[in-house]
Amino acid sequence: MNTNLKAHLGLLGTNLFFAINLSAVKYLTGNNLMQPFGMNVIRVGVSAILFWLLFLFSKRQQKIDKADWPRLVWCALTGIAINQMLFLKGLSLTYSIHAVLLMLTTPILITIIAAWLLKERINFLKVAGLALGITGAVVLIAHGASTGSGSNVLLGDTLVLINAVSYTFYFILVKPLMLKYNPVQVIRWVFTLGLPMVLPFGWHEFTAINWSAFNGTAYACISLIVFTGTFLGYLFNVYGIKVLGASVAGAYIYLQPLFAAIISMIFLKEQLELYKIIAAVLIFAGVYLANRPVKN
Repeated sequence: MNTNLKAHLGLLGTNLFFAINLSAVKYLTGNNLMQPFGMNVIRVGVSAILFWLLFLFSKRQQKIDKADWPRLVWCALTGIAINQMLFLKGLSLTYSIHAVLLMLTTPILITIIAAWLLKERINFLKVAGLALGITGAVVLIAHGASTGSGSNVLLGDTLVLINAVSYTFYFILVKPLMLKYNPVQVIRWVFTLGLPMVLPFGWHEFTAINWSAFNGTAYACISLIVFTGTFLGYLFNVYGIKVLGASVAGAYIYLQPLFAAIISMIFLKEQLELYKIIAAVLIFAGVYLANRPVKN
């Protein structure tokens, strides 16, 4: 199998893993088997251990410069502590289809923040894209306020959107480190530094887990969340970016809503209602316009 094909399969697997993650989290939290912050302790802790085990079999890596440690800490805060805790908490309160569509606003948020911090140019198409994407997010959140579990859907959507903002800052902060060091080395330290940040919030929920109530499906779900949805997902994504580039890897994220919708409709009995389709079209169109290159 050639390298490019392996990279494409890796990216396809990554986004399938992430989509499966959504339904696995919903199964565990929806059946009161595990709370989101406690789940995050397991997810981050086990993944950090796996990345360190991988380090034992890797080649000698570059020493982290002293000046880069503060940036790594900020990456751990925005990419692990805030991002993953709010995402799991928000997902436990809203629909998985809502969560994955709201996460698609990340490229739009990157455009806004890059224009603010990096002074990147914004043209009419980007402004139109921003407007469409934000409108799609508003459609999801506003409709969620009056359906499903009432205010829980609204709160869940809001937490997922805040998580997307946090991930956007992480994406901008981590990019220089990914270019300077081995990406797997960066991810390992981000997870390692993120673990003590999530422990104070998730330790009580972690110790309250009633493992005796777990059945085979529950154990399969937590394994999917930790091993495939986090550890392998991050590794495959880094490999895909390295071989094919960030733009190709980024394009694969648009498969997540399709995967998530199919999986959640089969296993969670979620309905693909008209407002979700309208919101999806608006967000997809917004992302497309906001990320078209600016002509000089």
